Amino acid sequence: MPDEPKTLDPAARPAATAGDSPAPDRDRRADGAAPSRTRFLVPVTVGLVLAALNLRPAITSLGALLEEVSEGLHMSGSVAGVLTSVPPLCFAVFGITAPRLARRFGPAAVVCAGMVAIFTGLLLRPLAGGTAGFLAASALALMGIAVSNVLMPVIVKRYFPDRVGTMTGLYSMALALGTSVAAAATVPLTDALGGDWRLGLGVWAALAALAVLPWLPLLRDRDRDRVSRTGAGPSRTETDRLSRTETGPSRTETDRLSRTGTGSSRTDAPVSRTEGKAPAPDAAPRVTRSRTAWALGAFFGLQATGAYITMGWMPQIFRDAGVPASTAGVLLAVTMVMGVPLAFVIPRLATRMKTQGPIVVALALCGLGGYTGLLLAPAAGAWVWAVLLGVSNCAFPLALTMIGMRSRTGAGVVRLSAFAQSVGYLISIPGPLLVGVLYQHSGGWGLPIALMGGLMVPQMIVGILAGRDRTVEDEC
Repeated sequence: MPDEPKTLDPAARPAATAGDSPAPDRDRRADGAAPSRTRFLVPVTVGLVLAALNLRPAITSLGALLEEVSEGLHMSGSVAGVLTSVPPLCFAVFGITAPRLARRFGPAAVVCAGMVAIFTGLLLRPLAGGTAGFLAASALALMGIAVSNVLMPVIVKRYFPDRVGTMTGLYSMALALGTSVAAAATVPLTDALGGDWRLGLGVWAALAALAVLPWLPLLRDRDRDRVSRTGAGPSRTETDRLSRTETGPSRTETDRLSRTGTGSSRTDAPVSRTEGKAPAPDAAPRVTRSRTAWALGAFFGLQATGAYITMGWMPQIFRDAGVPASTAGVLLAVTMVMGVPLAFVIPRLATRMKTQGPIVVALALCGLGGYTGLLLAPAAGAWVWAVLLGVSNCAFPLALTMIGMRSRTGAGVVRLSAFAQSVGYLISIPGPLLVGVLYQHSGGWGLPIALMGGLMVPQMIVGILAGRDRTVEDEC
């Protein structure tokens, strides 16, 4: 496949001149050895695919059996709405811890622990005797999903800097595949296991157990210096030291030079102490100062709102319209499976476009069409609406791709990924809950579906802003 130069970190890969010897391996271990990173590429690729397969079954399997779970645990519509709001809440709360954990233990180790948490939560969830225990076990699984969500772009940037679009598309495809398979297969599996919803949910723990295995060899690849350069970024102390030694005198030094007449004034640009040295390339930007980061967070949040409303409530919408439960699960699977081919195409297309606004608009228009169809003829055109909403849900791989494109450095990517996903999932928390409340108190799906369609308009606006050709480092 051709290289994707737009996604490269220019500061991390200086061009070689004629006669230069090969640059030293950036991944040299502390003992002086310089092992090739290629020996980790196979387990990383397998690990990315298996991890992505496990990032949604905990949610879509529950959506397919939400009515049975609600009856079995004696939940009202509002409590079921709370249950569907738990995923974005956990993603927001636990996702923000991912950079610190990656800096301390290494991103591969954190993803491995995330897979263990998913396995444990899915194994314990069917054993819960009440709503509280069910929510606690779900939260444990979702905690593992949250940190893995944030670190997927970091793993890609670290091991595949020349293939960000391709590898983002690969794990986005796997994520969509896991989502759709869980949605389609949960009801038939439950029927085959005697109709017990607990067994139908618990069977997905086996897939999570399988996902732990490829990350175990990567636990050895924990060079903290590499993690700081390509993943979590240097600490604040290191950043201050780098800024003092490579980007010129500090403010105190500048003031002293100004007073003695031997240096630049306070308004002058700092003078580099070492001629020819560039600023530290991976000094992590303060993304909260970036308008693009906030636009990307809002875009991520609005697309997540639509996705979790769809995963949690769409089967129920079809069932209330007279569609059989098994068919409703397949319709959700159709919605999710649309992301399999498109999640591979859209990131590659996005990396070849200067701005991603046209893709944002096209996906939002598909969403508006799907929600309009659900409102007017939910059963008659069910398959068409499922396809349109599936295309609209591909705003997720687009958002992940823009995270990698809106920062030039590995440190910037992990900061932006954690910020955009945490802010985004906070924004998405009220959506599924509000849909449950409106459904219970209005007695129908008119108002909830109108809300879903209305959210497409602000999603389109902030997506256009997030897709502009700029980086957070420039804005910070």
